[in-house]
Amino acid sequence: MSIWVTVAQGATALNVLLLAGLGYVWGRNYLKFRSKHTVGLFVFAIFLLAQNALTLYYYLIDPDLSAWYASAVPQIVWQAMMLLAVLQFIGLLFLSWTAWD
Repeated sequence: MSIWVTVAQGATALNVLLLAGLGYVWGRNYLKFRSKHTVGLFVFAIFLLAQNALTLYYYLIDPDLSAWYASAVPQIVWQAMMLLAVLQFIGLLFLSWTAWD
């Protein structure tokens, strides 16, 4: 397994953690303020969390797809997937900083 695979999996796992924290904050804020803005952010976090959790499941747990990802996916695809996961991580990290501040 190459470094691209490890970085993509790690960034996806970190995205799941950041989105769980953001969902908690935005859900709590919705319960407190009852505004459209906070419910929109909460729904955004839930859908993006589901996408990242499903991707992580396919990378690591699913017996068919994890074997396929580990052996048949070309390096250029892993590089692209790693880049997308890392860019998403940077964006979520910035959102987390603004949400907790």
